[in-house]
Amino acid sequence: MIAAHVGPGAPVASRPERTPPALRAALEQVAPHRLGEMERQKDEAITLAARTGSLGPITRFLETWAVAIEIARIPATAARLRAAEHTARTVDHDDPAWREAMDEIHDLHSAARQSLARQSLARQSLDRESLAPE
Repeated sequence: MIAAHVGPGAPVASRPERTPPALRAALEQVAPHRLGEMERQKDEAITLAARTGSLGPITRFLETWAVAIEIARIPATAARLRAAEHTARTVDHDDPAWREAMDEIHDLHSAARQSLARQSLARQSLDRESLAPE
């Protein structure tokens, strides 16, 4: 297994393109137990997009799963998220640990979105350079 050869802070899968097939293939590697959830959400996004005439639901679906995979592909980050989610589900909302867990969940998702945004900007820059006249 790939995870046996890398440390907990190293990715166990490469970052996928933001397409349903690429995201599904990556999810199959890092969190196969979530494939059914992804398929249901994809169907819901397509249905809502067709109903509203907007690509917004599909864009949100792709963003949601890109973030989930960005977190899951790094074991240490995935473990932090699971621990925070467990705490958020099991402690009272008045408990300071609940707020700390919610902050951790937010921070992990924000960091994943920022990482994806940096990658997207770098890719756009490379695309522009390759299109520039010589």
